[in-house]
Amino acid sequence: MFLSIDGCDGTGKSTQVDRLCTWLRQLGHDVVSCRDPGSTPLGEAVRELLLARNDLHIDRRSEMLLYMAARAQLVEEVIQPALAAGKIVVSDRYLLANVVYQGHAGGLDVDALWEVGRVATGGLLPNLTIVLDMPARAAAARLDRSLDRMEQQGDGFHGRVREGFLAEAARRPDEIAVIDAAGDVDAVEKAIREVVEQVLPKRER
Repeated sequence: MFLSIDGCDGTGKSTQVDRLCTWLRQLGHDVVSCRDPGSTPLGEAVRELLLARNDLHIDRRSEMLLYMAARAQLVEEVIQPALAAGKIVVSDRYLLANVVYQGHAGGLDVDALWEVGRVATGGLLPNLTIVLDMPARAAAARLDRSLDRMEQQGDGFHGRVREGFLAEAARRPDEIAVIDAAGDVDAVEKAIREVVEQVLPKRER
């Protein structure tokens, strides 16, 4: 079983990834968590390049391909081996983020991004992607740290990011579930558990 959690910056993805993994482990599952980009030496190096190097101009297409390269390594080194061993994988972001940030918000062709993503991942997509949704400005207001390179893109960009997530969820309702992230942390966790329970095989519940 492969799950991912995505959404605008500030919606609480990392917190909910941790809580979801804790709950699944309490149910007796062997769980591997990862972040995209990251979780491999190559992925962490690419993450640093993409998010921290404000001195570099990175074209959108180059940006997209760097994310794809990090994801390809993540699949080969972390996700596929875990799935082959019968583990549940929970990823903080995955291909949908690339489609939304560089496609819907960044101006690249959305369908082409899905195709490049299929090549980069060997066709591996999550059984379910959970999108944490709330107005982009409200989500940004939750960030109480220095903003990374992508978070500095401006209100217009992040408004398009939110619209992109909702558009893809409408296109792929069997693959993407939208959760209201504006509530308290416990309420969001409960809503996530409810949608995950629907996709867990009966023997795993």
